[in-house]
Amino acid sequence: MTIATASIHPDQECLTRQFPQQIKYMGSKAKIIDFVADSIASVYQGGAVCDLFSGSASLSGALGATYPIVSNDIQHYSAILASVYLREIGSIDIDDLQRDAFVNQRKAQNLIPVELQYAGFGTLEEFQEIEKLNQTLIHENFRHRYHLFLKNYSGTWWSAEQCSWIDAIKQAIDKRRKSGAWGDAEYALAMASLMHAMAYSSQGTGHYAQYRDAKTEASMRDINIYRQKRLQDLFFRKLNQMQIWVQENVVDLNHSIVTKDYQDCLKGIDAGTVYADPPYAFVHYSRFYHAMETLCLYDYPELQEKGGSIVKGRYRGDRHQSPFCIRTQVDEAFRSLFNGVLQSNSCLALSYSNTAMITLEKLIFLAEECLGAKYKIWVEDQDHKHMTMGRSNDRDRDVKEIMLLARKK
Repeated sequence: MTIATASIHPDQECLTRQFPQQIKYMGSKAKIIDFVADSIASVYQGGAVCDLFSGSASLSGALGATYPIVSNDIQHYSAILASVYLREIGSIDIDDLQRDAFVNQRKAQNLIPVELQYAGFGTLEEFQEIEKLNQTLIHENFRHRYHLFLKNYSGTWWSAEQCSWIDAIKQAIDKRRKSGAWGDAEYALAMASLMHAMAYSSQGTGHYAQYRDAKTEASMRDINIYRQKRLQDLFFRKLNQMQIWVQENVVDLNHSIVTKDYQDCLKGIDAGTVYADPPYAFVHYSRFYHAMETLCLYDYPELQEKGGSIVKGRYRGDRHQSPFCIRTQVDEAFRSLFNGVLQSNSCLALSYSNTAMITLEKLIFLAEECLGAKYKIWVEDQDHKHMTMGRSNDRDRDVKEIMLLARKK
């Protein structure tokens, strides 16, 4: 198969593909994707474009019809999201999937006591009691295989009924993959649509660091809006929309999707262009998106404990800790990144911001120290509002998005 590559002269603007976003994601570059794409075009000298920290896979969405993409992230959910933008699919019988999921959910629904339902409450205290009863399911022992979300997450970001739908849909998706009726691409499309449904029915702000408690009548009313959302409808609607988009827009350019540590990924790159968008701050993305990772792995993980009790965030005990988020390790992490780019004979476009854990001066110093005289290095910037995804007045912050660019001489 011939790999189609983009013939883009340095400093030429790169046209991006319009793509639908799949989830809510902090730090997504979707709103400044043209700035990112033009920066990549200014250093591109052939080969694949490696999205080293893919996250929500916006780069694959925007440039998947322009360059061969290597989408990498150590989190498995990122590979699922990237697949939607990069992999061609066959036909999906949504009606049949819906019937199967409905049967699965009816069986699980019979295990949920009626007092866990969010109907008929009249006071804040009654609502709080329903929430607490939902949360007690974490202590139950269920015998059927697909009960992970019903057990671990009822009364948190989702109600017990919504969790039963997550499990039921996952079971129906897995059935089709195991039988061979679906390949990896169809499986990923359905899983990404389920992550979308989770995000837009969640009573949180789009991430899963901690769920909200109904402490006032105002917060109760807001939370109840999400408790009443039909997660299954959000899923099937998104699956139908995304199936159409994929069939009309995805181009096979021999893309690659991997789930590796960034250093291991760089070892497999040969004379391409690396786009790096590492974490900006001391908080780890695994803390905000652990529920999506658990959905993809569906491995009934041990939950993090503190003082002998499961922490409110219901975090995975084994969640990834990035060196870019640890002040004592961030300098060495960037050295490893720059050295990996050098050893792979690649060009580099690196996103960072003025709110990051390392100064721009230090970043440039490290780049020049590692890449040396073989590269032309320069910086471009653009003002941008970074979404914090909070429910306070500080829902976004003005930041200066910085692009450090390194092109081989």
